[in-house]
Amino acid sequence: MHSRAHPLYRCAAILLAAVGLGYAPLGAAEQAPTVEQIVHRANYTSYYQGKSGRAQVSMTITDSQLRVRQRELTILRLDASDSDNPDDASYQSDQKFYLYFKRPADVNKMVFLVWKHLASDDDRWLYLPDMDLVKRIAASDQRTSFVGSDHFYEDVSGRSLEADHHQLTGSDGDYYIINNTPLAPDQVEFSRYEMYIHKSSFIPVQTTYYDKQGEPYRVATVLAVSEIEGYPTVTSAKMQDLRSGSTTVMNYTAVDYNVALDDELFTERYLRRPPRAQLR
Repeated sequence: MHSRAHPLYRCAAILLAAVGLGYAPLGAAEQAPTVEQIVHRANYTSYYQGKSGRAQVSMTITDSQLRVRQRELTILRLDASDSDNPDDASYQSDQKFYLYFKRPADVNKMVFLVWKHLASDDDRWLYLPDMDLVKRIAASDQRTSFVGSDHFYEDVSGRSLEADHHQLTGSDGDYYIINNTPLAPDQVEFSRYEMYIHKSSFIPVQTTYYDKQGEPYRVATVLAVSEIEGYPTVTSAKMQDLRSGSTTVMNYTAVDYNVALDDELFTERYLRRPPRAQLR
């Protein structure tokens, strides 16, 4: 279905235009951006805006029988690069993520720590306070459910651009359509994923994953966007599992960029001793 005919895309376009989001055009007005420029801008907007970040997050998981589970957490992010320039690849660097769970009681004080590496597999740790156990998340588990939600562990810090072949397959109204196929198909459960990327803000408004039979089975959708500190920011998003009928909605509040964060906070030592001041 073309985006102009789909109410989701019309709604997203109106929302993005209303808040005046977007960067300067990529190159001259008559020159279309390359697929590399588009995916780098989208990657920057999704994971690298500012040199660090913090957000309060509420996660609502609804299964096919409409049973609801909720999570409340804080996300901290720190980039290794000093660059905040989306116009070249210098922004792209190793990153560290610290996710601290506060509610409900069964996940209180649980921590998920990620060291994202560009040149190798990411390092991931999950601290389970009830057992006082630090569990390493293997690279082979990166595309499994994250704390019972419809997100995968890999979704938290993002998938490497170098892991896929990117093809600009079309331009539909306010969106670039990008088809992505894995370079190592035996290591993932999908055959490809398609992204609709907003031309002005470079926010991936919808991403659809297709299984090995070519059927869609997982869909990520942006529900709300705001401009925060000059950055176009997703403040509500949904992940759907089309097979199970489960849905996870993530709402982001108290979003801050360029936060003063010490690199030491993103170490195993702070899994058991969370940095309270930075998590408020």
